[in-house]
Amino acid sequence: MRIFHRATDPTSPTRSTASSLAPPFAGDGPIGSERATFAAGCFWGIEALFREIEGVTQTSVGYTGGVTPVPTYEQVCAHTTGHAEAVEVWFDPAQVSYERLLARFWAAHNPTTRNRQGLDIGNQYRSAIFTHSPGQEVIAKTSLEREQTHRRKRIVTEVVPASAFYRAEEYHQRYFEKTGRGSCALSVR
Repeated sequence: MRIFHRATDPTSPTRSTASSLAPPFAGDGPIGSERATFAAGCFWGIEALFREIEGVTQTSVGYTGGVTPVPTYEQVCAHTTGHAEAVEVWFDPAQVSYERLLARFWAAHNPTTRNRQGLDIGNQYRSAIFTHSPGQEVIAKTSLEREQTHRRKRIVTEVVPASAFYRAEEYHQRYFEKTGRGSCALSVR
């Protein structure tokens, strides 16, 4: 089991211009890849876990599922935007299935706690699967039902259509690789 504890970086810059806020991966992403978006608490750890999967071609952390256009980290942490910290995953379906990504998602966090993962508390830490197609929605809901049979507590994970994804500030991208330290409340079973 891997445990990461969240830390804040007081030296991190903030975004100041709308031009730096464009969602990542314009167009259709890497050729032959499909997109999946997950929220499972702190986005630093969940991104690192998905990057380890063979067949994942690209990842980005950001904010989705809220109402404020182009939110900043500070706004999301103030619990006023409705956004979740999320990871956008591009994957090659010839190498890794959406079902395998969902298995990693379920194993990485506690989907039975509402708006909380470990010591991280707030609606930005909620558990959610943001689907990009009717097929993903069916697979995600089936996966949730199957996962529920293995848990005593009710799963509170949202399965909702994907909405605008706003790429987080650059210092959040590949945070563990840049800093060499873990800092999120995630576990891998």
